[in-house]
Amino acid sequence: MHKSVLLEESIEGLNIRPDGTYIDSTLGYAGHSGEILKRLETEGFLFAFDQDEEAVKYSTEKLSKIGNNFKIFHTNFKNMKDFISTKVDGVIFDLGVSSPQLDQKDRGFSFHMDAPLDMRMDKRQELDAKTVVNTYPLEKLVDILFIYGEEANAKSIAKGIVSSRPFNSTLELAETIKNNVPLSYRRKGNPCRKTFQAIRIEVNNELGILEKSLLDAFDLLKSGGRMSVITFHSLEDRIVKTRFRNNENPCTCPPSFPACVCGKVPKGRVITRKPVVPTDEEINENSRSKSSKLRVFERV
Repeated sequence: MHKSVLLEESIEGLNIRPDGTYIDSTLGYAGHSGEILKRLETEGFLFAFDQDEEAVKYSTEKLSKIGNNFKIFHTNFKNMKDFISTKVDGVIFDLGVSSPQLDQKDRGFSFHMDAPLDMRMDKRQELDAKTVVNTYPLEKLVDILFIYGEEANAKSIAKGIVSSRPFNSTLELAETIKNNVPLSYRRKGNPCRKTFQAIRIEVNNELGILEKSLLDAFDLLKSGGRMSVITFHSLEDRIVKTRFRNNENPCTCPPSFPACVCGKVPKGRVITRKPVVPTDEEINENSRSKSSKLRVFERV
C-alpha cells in the first residue's frame, strides 16, 4: 500500500488549526488527508481533489471512518478555483505518483512490467503514452526527453524510438531505450527511468498544471494560511522554489534603484529556507521517498 512521503513534516508545515479549512490537492490514497482530518474538529473542513477514480473510491471510504467534514472532487487540482471560492487555512500538494498507480500493471507507468502504453493519471483524457511515442516527431521527442527527463541521451533514445515504431507495450519501449544508450550508462542504473518520467509529464501536462495551480492556491490562502508542497524531481522543485521566492520578493525594480517603485508587495514568506528532505530511516523504509523535497510557504 502507498506510504505518504514526508508525512509528519508536511502536516507540521501546515500548522493546522482544529477549526480551519484545508485543501489536499493531491488526495491519492488519503495519507495526508487522513492526518489532516484527524486534527480537525467539527468546525473544520477538508476539501480534496484527485483525478484517479480508484483513489477517490478508496479514500472516500477511508476518510468516512475518521469523520464526515470533508468533500472530494473527482477532478484535477488545476480546477480547484472552479469548486472552491472560500479562503482556506492551508493547501498541500504531494506531486508524486502513488505506489498503487505505479504498481498497477495496466496503468503503464512502470518500466518493470509489461503493460499497454498508457500513463494517464485520468483515464478520461485522450492523450496517452502510446500516442506520444508513436506519433510525435523526432525533434519534439528529443525536447521532451531532454527537458522533462533531463536525459543526457535524449537524441539517441528518441532516434531509437522513431526508428522502432510502432510500440504497443511498456517493455517494448524499455528495450528500445536500453538499446540506444551506452553500456556504461546502463551500468549506473535502469536507463528507462528518465524517459518514462518525461513521457508521463508530457501525457499529463504536469508542469503546466503545477504552475497554474500554485498561483490559484496562493489566491485561496487566508492571511496566515500555509502551503506545503512535496516534489519528486528537480523540474517541479525549481518551479515551486521560484514561485515561493517571487511571492516573498515580487519587486521587479533594477538593483540600482534606491527604493522600490514597482509597487509590488510580498504575498508571504518562505518557511523552509532549505527544502526538507526525508530521513535515512524513511528512505530505507520507502525507497521512492529518496528524491522528495518539501517546501512550505505562509501567506501574510
